[in-house]
Amino acid sequence: MPAQAPHDASKEVYNGDIGHVVDVNPETGELTAQFEGSDRVYGLGELDTLVPPYAATVHKSQGSEYPAVIVPVLTQHYAMLRRNLLYTGVTRGKRLVVLVGQTKAVAIAVRNVSGRRRWSKLNEWLGRFPQCCVPTP
Repeated sequence: MPAQAPHDASKEVYNGDIGHVVDVNPETGELTAQFEGSDRVYGLGELDTLVPPYAATVHKSQGSEYPAVIVPVLTQHYAMLRRNLLYTGVTRGKRLVVLVGQTKAVAIAVRNVSGRRRWSKLNEWLGRFPQCCVPTP
């Protein structure tokens, strides 16, 4: 059974890594999953961190690619209809990407570039450099 693990540097498993469950030991309450040929042991308290990879979120799939990706795009999920999320979801697929939902929802997502405003000091920091070193749009 495949499993997707969250980022855990101590286990050398990172967001998007997909492994296979190779052993379940009810006596010790441990599950062993294999990621890229190496076994990782998860105790009872960690089992809720493993999720089926066929239901991974866009967030958890960042930095990963999959042979096929299905992205639900529905107006009922209006808060999630943002260009950056749609782009990230679509670019996870290596060979096949299927958008399931409504054409209207895709149009809303493509036009929605808002997202959260980033409050960085980049503009201020760039202002400290001589004008010759700052690229102009």
